Amino acid sequence: MYMKHESYPAALLELVAIAEDAVRQIPPLFPLTSSVAVNPFLGQTNETLAVTAARLGRVAGVHLTPKRSVFAKKLASKDILEIDLTEAISSVENRFDPPSLEDVKAALRREAPPLAPLPTVADLAAEISGIDWPGLIEERIGVWAASHFDQGQALWQPNRTGGAFTAWREFASRDLTPEIHGLKGFGAFVAGTSRSAWRAIGRASEALGVTSEAAGTAYHRWLITLGGWAQYARHLLWQAELEGQTDTSTSELLAIRMVFEEALFNRYHDQIADRWVETIARHKAPITPSRDLVIDAILQDAAERAQQRHLSRILAKGKPGKVNDRPLVQAAFCIDVRSEVFRRALETQDARIETIGFAGFFGLASAHSTTGSDVTELRGPVLLNPNVASSATEGARSDLTRRHTARAKRAWGRFKMAAVSSFAFVEATGPVYAGKLLRDALSIGAGFEKLEPAPQLDPSIDLTARIDMAKSILNAMSLTDNFARITLLAGHGADVINNPHKSALQCGACGGHAGDVNARLLAGLLNDNAVRDGLHEVGIEIPPDTLFLPALHHTTTDRVTLFDQDRANDGLWMKEIENLKDWLDKAGQLARTERARRLPRAKRADDIARRAVDWAELRPEWGLAGCRSFIAAPRNRTSGTALAGQSFLHSYDWHADKDFGVLELIMTAPVIVASWISLQYYGSTVAPDLFGGGNKLLHNVVGGIGVVEGNDGALRPGLPWQSVHDGKKLQHDPLRLSVIIEAPREAMNNVLDRNASVKELFDNRWLHLIAMNEDGALAWRYHRDLQWVPMPDDAGIDHAVAAA
Repeated sequence: MYMKHESYPAALLELVAIAEDAVRQIPPLFPLTSSVAVNPFLGQTNETLAVTAARLGRVAGVHLTPKRSVFAKKLASKDILEIDLTEAISSVENRFDPPSLEDVKAALRREAPPLAPLPTVADLAAEISGIDWPGLIEERIGVWAASHFDQGQALWQPNRTGGAFTAWREFASRDLTPEIHGLKGFGAFVAGTSRSAWRAIGRASEALGVTSEAAGTAYHRWLITLGGWAQYARHLLWQAELEGQTDTSTSELLAIRMVFEEALFNRYHDQIADRWVETIARHKAPITPSRDLVIDAILQDAAERAQQRHLSRILAKGKPGKVNDRPLVQAAFCIDVRSEVFRRALETQDARIETIGFAGFFGLASAHSTTGSDVTELRGPVLLNPNVASSATEGARSDLTRRHTARAKRAWGRFKMAAVSSFAFVEATGPVYAGKLLRDALSIGAGFEKLEPAPQLDPSIDLTARIDMAKSILNAMSLTDNFARITLLAGHGADVINNPHKSALQCGACGGHAGDVNARLLAGLLNDNAVRDGLHEVGIEIPPDTLFLPALHHTTTDRVTLFDQDRANDGLWMKEIENLKDWLDKAGQLARTERARRLPRAKRADDIARRAVDWAELRPEWGLAGCRSFIAAPRNRTSGTALAGQSFLHSYDWHADKDFGVLELIMTAPVIVASWISLQYYGSTVAPDLFGGGNKLLHNVVGGIGVVEGNDGALRPGLPWQSVHDGKKLQHDPLRLSVIIEAPREAMNNVLDRNASVKELFDNRWLHLIAMNEDGALAWRYHRDLQWVPMPDDAGIDHAVAAA
């Protein structure tokens, strides 16, 4: 039980408010079972890149842009033009003192000066004692946190009553490791702290001289040293707030970290007091970017403008596809960039195939109960609470068999890991595993789990609600007429083995799960004759010969599984389904051929499938590496254009969106999910030590929730280095996402005006917003504060290049 803030003294209440703000500077880290991309700058979206770079330079010592040599190379190769630099400089306006073009070009001849974080007490103590106190603190907190937050991996669970700080006090008061290393009396010191985490923060702040003016970045600095543990605790707060509750684990971790600081300050006070006073003074200073950081932000902006100019020319060269009177097949895929390659390949199979882009949870954020398990999976965006419940049920015998199999597997795993039996296990059964290791090494006999039976919506959802759901989803898909005989609903998932981060390759819109359940639920809903009759009453006429066919696009292998068994039919669509299977097979071959050129050691299409079942493969696929744009427009604006798997493609026709409700949905949901993905790749690339997942070769899973490099320490958040780098060069060019929407600027302004958190993403340029005109050209760029400027004219650019 925690005391209410109102019972604390006024000075402490002020520090509590600052600590809670510091907690929200930390991004959440979702567990491995349902890991989704997270914007690592989630707490800084109210700041510009330059200000955030100054903040994170102070608390983490990292640069947030690529090396200047990268930009210099792009300028030399004319990937970046001087007009891009000039426009980026002019966009700075009065936020900072803008440098001249000559200043920026001169800066390209040298790298930016290194950044160092402000030291902690542990850093200062390490310098004068020669003892690695920061490393020791990270290790001891990691040991405790691994058991405290464990989600079932460990055989023994500690006492968690009273919350994180209470549990840690019980652990640390008996932990002799700090004392053995020289921090005498640490156990007694911990036992003497207040049982209230907030009061511990207040006492440590007083002892360390941390005033309210210094506390903001001082608290943030200590939270940064906790790595992924702070981020996982922030996830617990995120989830609690979605449910209208709260969680104090992150602030309690801050209290834990500060107790270490207070103890070390007492131990080394005479040697470090003066330097610590200087450090506190620097924490009090306003967060103001240096001229170098402003220049780096300008270079980043210029690179993104250059990419937008390049994309504009690619789209202009495309041949807009015509809208068929009635397509043979409509195929709806997730907006995921991996779908772009497959959609393009499928469209080449027949001119009468039409593809659609839509968020992969298909409008059904489901709390799904799986077969043979009591676990409920949240198959929807982490930004939303579930809007439906569903389940997959089968006969009692089959369900019991699944449960027995799962229990036997868990029991065998526990036997292998137990303290005593693990030794006997290796001696007795080790040789038996030689065959399995050989089969795994040669990728022989690998397979995937048995398919679940067709999922069903909760029977308590009445017909009126089902009709409303179907109508909303079809409107959001811009699919309200001209239905094909076969409308494919393809979710996506990744089949990989021996990969702790496998859920990160699944559908982000489905909460880190595959999209098969959502596709099958929607198909079942739209194939329901009673629902179709209700849709007819509201003006959506689905022909009786239209079949909604659910499917799963396996992104690792570019194969598609059809769930045609979900609906018993009398053979009406047999021929169409056979044709579709053939087209999907051929499209998969084309997609694998294209992707093979980019993957290491994949010289031909056939090499792609092997990667999915190779337990030693570090890069089974590239995921969303390379993502750089989001386009919401009719498909004919982008069909026939090779976008290299770098664009999120959302189908949208603003002419059919009378009140612009669909536009608002797109800008406040899919765009935000895509921005989280884009910025996670950005952060993992430019600041891998802070926001990256480290080296896959060194990973060990901890608590079933994350990975550490080696045996202990802080969790590693973000993407592993192998997810963005092929061993020779980066496979992700860190560019903030360009959002391109074909819609009236006034309508987009209205959406931004109603959604302040979305507006600040564009105002502070964590995302770019560009309006596409009726001719399919990128015509207007959002500046800030609901103001737009025309995109540069290609003819003028060509003239400037020629003159140069």
